[in-house]
Amino acid sequence: MFDFRSVWDVVLLVGLVVAIAPWFGAYLGRVYMNRPAFGDVILAPIESALYRLLGTSPRSAMRSSEYMLAVLFVNFGVFAFLFAFLTLQHALPLDATGAPNMGWTLAFHSAASFTTNTDFTHFTNESQLSLGALMVAWPLALFLSAATGLSVAAAMVRGFVRKDGTLGNFYVDLVRTMTRVLMPFAFLLALALVLLGVPETLTNYVTAHPLTGGTQTIYLGPVASFQAISFLGTNGGGFYSANAASPLANPSAVSDLLGTFAMMLIPFSTPFAFGQIVRRKGEAWPFMGTILIVFAIALGLFVAYQAAANPALAGLSGLGPQTAGYPVGQETRFGLTDGSLFQVVSVYTNTGANNMQIGALSPVAQLVLLFGMFTQSTPGGDGTGFGMLLLFAILGIFVGGLMVGRSPEYLGKKVGTGHVKWAALALLTHPALILVPFVLAVAGGFVTVASGSLPASAHTFTAVLYEFTSEAANNGSALSASSFNDTTWFFNIAGGLVMLLARFVPIFAMLKVGGMFSEENVLPPGPGTLRTASATFTVYITLFLIIVSVLLFLPVIALGPLAQIVGGP
Repeated sequence: MFDFRSVWDVVLLVGLVVAIAPWFGAYLGRVYMNRPAFGDVILAPIESALYRLLGTSPRSAMRSSEYMLAVLFVNFGVFAFLFAFLTLQHALPLDATGAPNMGWTLAFHSAASFTTNTDFTHFTNESQLSLGALMVAWPLALFLSAATGLSVAAAMVRGFVRKDGTLGNFYVDLVRTMTRVLMPFAFLLALALVLLGVPETLTNYVTAHPLTGGTQTIYLGPVASFQAISFLGTNGGGFYSANAASPLANPSAVSDLLGTFAMMLIPFSTPFAFGQIVRRKGEAWPFMGTILIVFAIALGLFVAYQAAANPALAGLSGLGPQTAGYPVGQETRFGLTDGSLFQVVSVYTNTGANNMQIGALSPVAQLVLLFGMFTQSTPGGDGTGFGMLLLFAILGIFVGGLMVGRSPEYLGKKVGTGHVKWAALALLTHPALILVPFVLAVAGGFVTVASGSLPASAHTFTAVLYEFTSEAANNGSALSASSFNDTTWFFNIAGGLVMLLARFVPIFAMLKVGGMFSEENVLPPGPGTLRTASATFTVYITLFLIIVSVLLFLPVIALGPLAQIVGGP
C-alpha cells in the first residue's frame, strides 16, 4: 500500500533545494566572474600560487578554440593516466586483494567512462579494481571531469557579457572550481556521510564471521569521500558495485536523502549562476521553471507506475510479482517515494547512481528515465546540463523569431545561423551516437534481441537502447546486467567512443556558440524584443524541449518501453 505521508520527504527536500539554489547559484556566478566571494582571504593566495605553477593568469583570456584545446589537453592527460593505471594496477601499490590488470579494451572503456563524467562500468569493483584505483585514479577523474563541465558552462555564459571574442581561462576556471566549489563542499559532505555511518578508512577489507557460520569478506576504504564527490560532481560511480543500494555506501534513509540533495545542488543552482554572470537575475527563472516542470512530471509518473503492479513484466522470470507491496528491485530501506526520488534525480542530473534495479522497473518508469537522458538538460550534469538547456533555448529563440518574422536575439545579442548550426550539431550528435552503435550491435550480431515473446524481446531492446543512451548522455546508469553481455570487446570499444564523442563534441559546440556571442556588441532593447524573463518564455522553452526530444527518439521508444506495455504479459 502506497504511503502518501512519504511524499512530504520529497516536497521538503525539493523545496529546500529550490530555496538554496538562488543563493548558491549567485555564489557560483561570483566565483566564475572572479568577483569577491566567501573565502577570498584564505583561497586567493593559494590560487595565485597555483596559477604561477601552471604558468597562467586570470588576465590571460582564451578564445573558444584555445579554451577547447586546453580542455582536451587536461582531459587527455586524465584519460592516459587512467588507462595506464588500470592496465598496470596489479603491479602498483595498494592492491592487497590481488586485482588483475585490465585488458586494453576494458581499460579503454573505463578510462573513457571516468574521464567523461559518465562512470559507466563494465567491471565489478570488488574483484577487478585495486584499492589504489579507488583511492588515486578514480578520485582524480571524479574531480576533474566535474570541474571541466562547470568550467565550460561558465565560459559559454561569459560569452553573453564579453565583446572581445574571449571566454576566460580554462586553467583558472579549473582551479577556482576545485578550490571554491568541489573540494570544500565534497569535504563537508564526506564528513556528514561519516557521521551517518559510511566507512572512511585506509583498510582494504575485513573478514567477518556471520552467525550462519563461515566467513565473509567486507571490502572497505575511503567510501565516504568517494561517495561525496560522486554525488556532488554528478559522477555516479559507486565505491561498490551495488552503488547506492549498498548498505555500506548508503546506510539509511537519511544518507539517501543527503545523497539526493548533493546531486541536485549544483545542477539546480546553475541557472542562477547564469543570471548572476549576465547580471539579469530574472533570466534564471525560465530555465528553472523548465527544469522543475519536466522534473515534477517525470517524478510523478515514475512514482505512480512504480506504486502499481506491473502486468507487462508479469511473465518475465524474476521481474513480475510485487513483494510486500514493493516491486522487485526496489530498495525497501528507503521506501518507494524516497527511493524513487533518488533514482529520478540521479538520472535527470546525469549522475547515474542507482539505489534500485532499473531492469525491474515498470516500462513507463524506464521510459521516464530514458527521457531524462534524451534531454540531458533537465537539469543535466554539472555545467554541461545547463549548457545543453541553453542550446535548446537558442534554437527555440531562433525558431520563434522565424515564426514572428523578426531577427532573433537573446540578451541583446543576435542569434544567427552560426549559433544555430553549432547548437543543432550538439543536439543531433546525441541521437546519432545512440542509434548508430545500437544498429551496429543488433545488425552485427553482437547482441540478440529476438526472443519468445514481445515483452521479453522489447525488454532486451530497451536494455541495449538504455546502455548506449546512458553512455551518450554521460549518465552511467544501466538497465540490466542480465539482459545481454556488455563486457565484450565490441561494447567496450563502441561504448568508449560514444562516451568520448558525446562529451567533447557538445562541449566544443557550447564554446563555439559562446565565442560567437562574445564577438558581438549588446543591442538596446526595442519594441519587438522578446521578453525572455517571463512565464510565457518558460512554457515555450519547455514545450520546445519536450517536442524536439520526443520527435528525435519516438521510433525507438515505440520499439522498446512502449512495446513492453502494449505487448501484454
